[in-house]
Amino acid sequence: MECVQLPLDITRRDFLNGIALAIVAGLSPRDLVAAARVAAPYPPAGHGFRGSAPGSFDVAHALRDGRAFDMSDVSFDERYDLVVIGAGISGLAAAWFYRREKPNARILLLEANDDFGGHAQRNEFEVDGHKLIGYGGSEALQSPHSLYSREALDLLRALGVDIDRFQTAFDRTLYPGLGLSRGILFKREHFSVDRLVTGDPLRMVADDIPPDRLNARPIAAFVADFPVSDTAKRQLVELYTSQRDPLAGQSRARKEEMLERTSYRDWITKVWGFEAAVADTLQDRSHDFFASGIDAVPAGWARETGYPGFAGLGLGDGADNAEMDDPYIHHFPDGNASIARLLVRSLIAGVAPGRDMEDIVLAPFDYSRLDADGALVRLRLHSTAVQVRQRDATVDVAYVQGGVVRGASAKHVVMACYHSMNPYLLPGLPAAQREALALNVKMPLVYVNVAVRNWRPWVARGVHEVSNAIGFYSRIKLDYPVSLGAYRCPRSPDEPMVLHLVHVPTVPLVPGLDPRAALRSARGELLATPFDTFEREARDELTRIVGPGGFDADRDIAAITVNRWGHGYSGGDNPLFDPPRKGPEPYEIARARFGNIAFANSDSEWAAYAHAAIDQAHRAVGELQRS
Repeated sequence: MECVQLPLDITRRDFLNGIALAIVAGLSPRDLVAAARVAAPYPPAGHGFRGSAPGSFDVAHALRDGRAFDMSDVSFDERYDLVVIGAGISGLAAAWFYRREKPNARILLLEANDDFGGHAQRNEFEVDGHKLIGYGGSEALQSPHSLYSREALDLLRALGVDIDRFQTAFDRTLYPGLGLSRGILFKREHFSVDRLVTGDPLRMVADDIPPDRLNARPIAAFVADFPVSDTAKRQLVELYTSQRDPLAGQSRARKEEMLERTSYRDWITKVWGFEAAVADTLQDRSHDFFASGIDAVPAGWARETGYPGFAGLGLGDGADNAEMDDPYIHHFPDGNASIARLLVRSLIAGVAPGRDMEDIVLAPFDYSRLDADGALVRLRLHSTAVQVRQRDATVDVAYVQGGVVRGASAKHVVMACYHSMNPYLLPGLPAAQREALALNVKMPLVYVNVAVRNWRPWVARGVHEVSNAIGFYSRIKLDYPVSLGAYRCPRSPDEPMVLHLVHVPTVPLVPGLDPRAALRSARGELLATPFDTFEREARDELTRIVGPGGFDADRDIAAITVNRWGHGYSGGDNPLFDPPRKGPEPYEIARARFGNIAFANSDSEWAAYAHAAIDQAHRAVGELQRS
């Protein structure tokens, strides 16, 4: 067995406590260290694997695999008005809405992970005397001026969030002012040479950079540096600039149907008739927003999010909509983890000081107060539900904590966990509802934060964000420049910085294969990928991008945190694979109240957004209050 030196922040007891879980997961010695770090008493400071960390999903997977948990001696004498399964944004919002109507209600939240917030995960680093904060999942309030309901905005205001404050907190001029642009990395494994091409003119969805500050080059000059054939270069310029209609003569309805039923890759290679290398330059660009390559993204979706090749269709500008126009600036330094922290601080007395969005960023949290005896609201970590059973006027909830099956009962229950888990938890659920819940197979996703000692090499290379045409990390970027409260983002290239890297595991699409089966297969590959792989690929691709600018991985990388989400983006039907449905949408069937049990989570809307999580919490609590 490989000898492992424990980091200074990991005790021998922490290490040994993690061994049992790590052995079950088949982890390497280095992964044992990662597992031990996750066991730190203050979870945001843990490095190594976070999110779907070793041990966090073992009970759920055992339940999925048919294990029967012995409940013969379980007592359900611990009583509450409400039990919430899952302490992500939706579960926390459900508790908040319930308590708003019933201030003296006793509420228990059960969370399988070692931290609250669900996908809204916070990462903290100390590098050379600088405190750095990053986000490990849900990253921003997407287009709040156009997408957020009155209920969601009311909740934010009650928590002390002023969405207009981000106009000054988020510095949209920092990177453009240094002359930095976006770029594309071409790797030699696919393009015969390693090359970084800067000056990318293609905007992001709801871009944080103003269109006149992209530092972009004219498309012909930009494409001229691509390591592809001259024919492919000419075709790329045509894709970006042509007003030709590749579907000339087709009706509007037929065009829209073809956009739904044709992948963006096929749109480029079959409809336009361009070389495969043209599509290759964009293959992984869709990973960050869609958690899929362009071979699994409908052309209509690509059009709506600003990809090239649609200007001549006569259908208008698909990207000209309120969601695209709302700038992507509504971001806390830790992403939406601050929303989760605001909710917890509002629900649990004494857990953290402060009262608004400014002081939440650096507010110290006392995790020992989350589950205090006698508190009206209690949040219990490391607690995985294994059965939720309706019993006349109450609901019994069995869960596993520390290897022991425990119980609680409540008048009401909100299921704010992954919908795919609910069929295993709820005996007696109608068959149609079970089937609808099981349709929500979430897309695996990984957010990796790399703390570096400075970011001078990025300035030397002239980029602040890089898309990988085809590679391990589809998006590699400097962190969003947000200063809020007493927290100040790095402004000088000499200061430490958090780099944000996105990895989406995918498996090759096979004709006739159920795409949901492909997602499950990709999830299995993700959970089998050791920490070493994420570290090695980060060091390698960063070296290819900024190595020529002076980056040295051994010298410059201070820490790496891998936020691994086996169940990432909540998604629904994809018109490439799913036929049109008649009648209610599956998510409407899935979220129907079941006695005194209601369903929340963004899964209830098939939409991976924080506002969807809040809206569905409000709906679920409203249903229970009417019961």
